[in-house]
Amino acid sequence: MDDLSEKEQLDQMRYWWSEYGSFVIGGIVIGASLLLGINYYQNKTLQSQLNASAAYEILINHVSAGRLDDAKLTEIEISMSYRDTIYVAQAGLAMARLYMDKNRDEAAADALLGVIDGSSDNELKNIARLRLARIYLYQDKPEEAINLLINQEGDAFSAIFGEVLGDAYTMLGRTAEAADSYQRVLMNPLSEATVDQQLVKWKALDLPELEPAIKVMTESEIEEMVEVHRSEPKDAE
Repeated sequence: MDDLSEKEQLDQMRYWWSEYGSFVIGGIVIGASLLLGINYYQNKTLQSQLNASAAYEILINHVSAGRLDDAKLTEIEISMSYRDTIYVAQAGLAMARLYMDKNRDEAAADALLGVIDGSSDNELKNIARLRLARIYLYQDKPEEAINLLINQEGDAFSAIFGEVLGDAYTMLGRTAEAADSYQRVLMNPLSEATVDQQLVKWKALDLPELEPAIKVMTESEIEEMVEVHRSEPKDAE
């Protein structure tokens, strides 16, 4: 009975394998292929990051040495070959710095706009916004600086954005808004680590005094003034 049971079990296994063996093998092949594909993608991504990092180091060397043409070529290589890495935005920031060193503020502004429009990293975007706003102030374009920073006051950048906004309002003669911006900076608990608080205080103290608001007369006060004027004796003609 036991021998017959074992034979039946073997027959059942043979039958099951003949029916489903191909599916098992196929599943193993698919699983192995998927695993190999994941490993390949991870290795390729890691290699791409390493290559992008090496290219960025070359770019930084060109920037430090002031080699504009070489830096441009390296930036193009990074933007085309490693477009999915964070080094594209970092290269834009580095190029903006080099352009400013070469007194090419418009080119620097364009490079920073590219970072703002293209980067997916909010911190790098805020760095680009800050530097671009300062370029706008340098170019005597305070309104552009305000439009760039208003409603963009992220936690880590709120104080330093506020100082630049205060500077822009000061350039426009909008004293009340400048004073409010500087006051917000000084009250910000993060300002101690991100701005020169003493400098902000000096900027606030250096603002011209606000002119007193013009008093709006009520209707009764106007009528009273008219009656007083009518009762005054007129000079003989």
